[in-house]
Amino acid sequence: MRIVLDAMGGDHAPGEILKGAVDAVTTFWPNLKILAVGNAQLLEETARQLSLDLRNIEIINATQVIDMCDEPAKAIRQKKDSSMVVALRILAEGKADAMVSAGSTGALHVGTSLLVRTVPGVKRPALATVIPGKSPFLLLDCGANVECRPAMLEAFGVMGSVYMQQVMGIQSPRVALVNNGAEESKGTPTYVQAHQLLKANPHLNFVGNLEPRDIPEGLADVVVADGFTGNVILKLTEGLARYFGGKLKGLFTQGLLGNLAYLLVKRGVSDFKKGMDADEYGGAPFLGAARPVIKAHGSAKARAIHQAIGQAIRCVEQDLCGMMAEQLSRQEEEA
Repeated sequence: MRIVLDAMGGDHAPGEILKGAVDAVTTFWPNLKILAVGNAQLLEETARQLSLDLRNIEIINATQVIDMCDEPAKAIRQKKDSSMVVALRILAEGKADAMVSAGSTGALHVGTSLLVRTVPGVKRPALATVIPGKSPFLLLDCGANVECRPAMLEAFGVMGSVYMQQVMGIQSPRVALVNNGAEESKGTPTYVQAHQLLKANPHLNFVGNLEPRDIPEGLADVVVADGFTGNVILKLTEGLARYFGGKLKGLFTQGLLGNLAYLLVKRGVSDFKKGMDADEYGGAPFLGAARPVIKAHGSAKARAIHQAIGQAIRCVEQDLCGMMAEQLSRQEEEA
């Protein structure tokens, strides 16, 4: 299996990206080869400085980098020799099975749509991410498509259901629509129509509307929203996790009694922190892309890159894109 890696994308590139790649090769060797795209001289020098063994990692030179502040569409058009665009072309040409990048989300979304394309029945891929909760759930869209039509929200439900079934191993995933009330009549006209489409879809285990306060309670495996709403939910969840993590740490650093109490609950706290760590679930796939594209967090370090590569491998092994295309095609024929 060949995974192409945007080695220049992200806040900690290229060092942490390469370390994550080496860890992934060590885990999945000998069945994995990584194509690391970026400034070849810099990547080789970084590997020497960090004493990294680049076995099964091929470096492919790219002279440009798409920065986070670049306008996405303009960057994809003008920076044709950037690490992201070169990696996307490699994927589109079938020279790799999947791609991982921690670079600009907007540019990766545009580049995926224009170069890799989408499966039939999907106009624009949706950014999806697994979020910790009472049980992990998939939230989509997380920011790729700010405004959505009802049919797009229905497609998100289908794609999310396939992902949770094929990659996360959940049979008959429960699908819910984010809304400001449980009643079918709640929300904007778009959400009212989307509710009816999701409810009528025989391929979905649709459980109805879900209010934001109930999202962490494990009432759904797939949570559907437009990109604006989904991004707000994602960032609020990340902020609350940091806040409560900090408060919890403060409780156990207040003198001797706090330290003693921490020793008693250390294992439970460790399990809690691990369960709330999004890095455990890899990156965010662009569901609907013709080939697997995984977006790692911009601040991703080696472990997150390692997990994202593992996630890309699972997407390929389970033929995620093919399964989505088949499900959407069957749905269109029955409509």
